[in-house]
Amino acid sequence: MPTKMKIDIVSDVSCPWCIIGYKALDQALLHLTEEIDAEITWHPFELNPHMPQEGQEITEHITQKYGISAEQAAHNREMIKQRGLEVGYEFGNRGGGRIYNTFDAHRLLHWAKEQGKQTELKLALFDLYFKQSGNPSDHQQLLEAVGNVGLDQAQATQILASDKFATEVRQLQQHYTNSGIQSVPAVIINEKHLISGGQPVAIFEQALKQIAKEI
Repeated sequence: MPTKMKIDIVSDVSCPWCIIGYKALDQALLHLTEEIDAEITWHPFELNPHMPQEGQEITEHITQKYGISAEQAAHNREMIKQRGLEVGYEFGNRGGGRIYNTFDAHRLLHWAKEQGKQTELKLALFDLYFKQSGNPSDHQQLLEAVGNVGLDQAQATQILASDKFATEVRQLQQHYTNSGIQSVPAVIINEKHLISGGQPVAIFEQALKQIAKEI
């Protein structure tokens, strides 16, 4: 019988390493289907919590935030694209894209967990941002993603028009910040083992096997 495993992933929908890390984790779990039965829950982290509604041009943002040149930013973007391809995820062209606020996306993800469709919506939001150069702060685009994964758009509209789940999302963000999470993705297994960053498939597989032996 497979070992049951609780996996919490702290991440942001505008974080490229988060989708790379998830895809690698997913492949590792596929390799270990007979050994591990994992339950995945996503938790909020905002890379840019103070980003205004209109967002910021991506190269301008990256160079300012990390103190690197436009050439270095382009090199990093190319490296991310290659790492994505290694785990079967093809990034779109983010060279002329923008960085946006993601708080409302996290509120919808909190709701989607209650509906049993959190991972489906999370992946749809990754695609919205990275494949479609979409805006995860735009309510109409969020509602389209909601509908695409079979969630109730009318309910989502009501959530977006209110501050529903805002307190819960902020409390979760504070909890993980207080727990020492300063960067994402942070993959927490059985509430005590932390795997940080977009690790390769082999690293996830090795870690999962070791943890399963200790249970």
